[in-house]
Amino acid sequence: MKNIRLQYFAILREHRGQNEESRDTTAATAGELYEELKSEFKFPLGQEQTRVAINGEFSVMDAPLNNGDEVVYIPPVAGG
Repeated sequence: MKNIRLQYFAILREHRGQNEESRDTTAATAGELYEELKSEFKFPLGQEQTRVAINGEFSVMDAPLNNGDEVVYIPPVAGG
């Protein structure tokens, strides 16, 4: 079990109901953790529509997670 610090933005924040949290997980990768969160909080976006940053650097969904990592899932945003 590892403890991961999470931050949520835009539509993911709306579905989660908060900006950030610490979470214990057995997920081995960022993608596995996203699927865990998506299932629990009914995130409307698939992994292919979401970017991930781990410890302040853009990464990929199959990147391994370590205890204490900070993970940010970034949905597409519209600007104007």
